[in-house]
Amino acid sequence: MPFSSSRLAIASLLIAATGIAGCDRQSDAPAQANVADATTATADDLSSDEVVSANSAAPAAPLTGIDRSHKGDAAPTAEFKAPDGKPTTLAAFRGKPVLLNLWATWCGPCVAELPTLNAAAAALDGKVAVLAISQDTQNTKRVPQFLADHGATALAPYVDDQMALSLGYGANLPTTILFDSAGKEVWRWHGGNDWTSPAVRALIAEAS
Repeated sequence: MPFSSSRLAIASLLIAATGIAGCDRQSDAPAQANVADATTATADDLSSDEVVSANSAAPAAPLTGIDRSHKGDAAPTAEFKAPDGKPTTLAAFRGKPVLLNLWATWCGPCVAELPTLNAAAAALDGKVAVLAISQDTQNTKRVPQFLADHGATALAPYVDDQMALSLGYGANLPTTILFDSAGKEVWRWHGGNDWTSPAVRALIAEAS
């Protein structure tokens, strides 16, 4: 189904922005305040109430780190495709925490974190639903094989070929969002991450 002109324009801007920034890399400008960097933050840093936010006095740069400013927001109702091709929503997973990862095959940082996301999914099996939802809009039939080729066989091939979730969130890729069992947001993470680290395990435990 073709995009409307407005959706195509937004999608083009998102793709251009992520391409310029390498999907989630910061610019050379000084780091913004209250940004928790995945490579340097401690468990105490990441479980604090700090919020990633753009500096309104300067052009917005891709954000990296944890963002708690949407805590308590309801999960979106946007539809995406289950592995069997049928439409589904996050409401289908109500009753257990959900770790939602928005990614795409063309996004380098997304692909780089797939093995650790896969390991997290395997370790959390039965406790937290880990949903890696592809935001690819073309050639989506290759997503299952792409996951297999990148060592992510524990991740089911969900696809959002209308980019409803990333456009709805205005999200650069990758973006990962944790929801509690009632479908309320706990936090979101902007950029790539090591989803097997002790600090991240502590973050995910906040939804239990």
